[in-house]
Amino acid sequence: MPRVNVRGCELYYEDSQAKGEAVVFVHGVWMSSRFFRHQQLALGTRYRVVIPDMRGHGRSSQVPVGHTVPTYARDLHDLIEALQLGGVVLVGWSMGCMVIWDYLLQFGAQNVRAIVLIDQSPCDFKSDDWPFGAFDLASITAIMNQVQTDRDGFVNDLISLMAADVPTEATRQWMFDEVTRPSEAIASAILFDQTMRDYRPMLEHITVPSLVVCGGKDKLIPVAASEHMAHQIPGAKHLVFDNSGHCPFLDEPERFNEEIDQFIQSLP
Repeated sequence: MPRVNVRGCELYYEDSQAKGEAVVFVHGVWMSSRFFRHQQLALGTRYRVVIPDMRGHGRSSQVPVGHTVPTYARDLHDLIEALQLGGVVLVGWSMGCMVIWDYLLQFGAQNVRAIVLIDQSPCDFKSDDWPFGAFDLASITAIMNQVQTDRDGFVNDLISLMAADVPTEATRQWMFDEVTRPSEAIASAILFDQTMRDYRPMLEHITVPSLVVCGGKDKLIPVAASEHMAHQIPGAKHLVFDNSGHCPFLDEPERFNEEIDQFIQSLP
């Protein structure tokens, strides 16, 4: 199994090793590379599809430190450097979008050809000036408590919220197995850090071609949040997957893969 050491963490990654353009998928909080298995199969012969598990997630090391979005962005940079990937297309889902935004803030866009942003608000904290956040203070406090006292129950509820329709038992089981890989301590640390981040100010400064994607049935992130992002990011294209929840790459994989392929092929 391929791994690379990034500052004390053994980072697991999937790599199609095709000779085409490098496309790096970045998963959401508590998730893993397995969520992009349809993309690995469908796009991995045409592009070099690389899908890491963030530190503490999936099959990467359960290191107790470094669970912040900026650290994950540095891990992503180290992985790209280690694999000598050039001119990458970064595809982020949920928290993965935040990792991409922080990557751009820290390292610039010199080695980034384009970005795809899937179902994420630029700020998860709901406030008077940002109604499109996922959590207010009361809800994030309740979630942090449940993660420590009844994580299994919370994860089962989360899986139902992510799905457009009722998931099959087989789907629910593999998702549950992946989402519960991070320890409760890691899960709490990164969820809180993600919630407190605000990337709204940097959207208008993004200079690379951008595709903003959302599920029309998403119960976690409102469509209005992605509409806002598409208006703020210069020249961004916006796509709504009407039959998808929080995971359009799972709910409508064929259309999703086609749209990603067309977007990459349209790049100058």
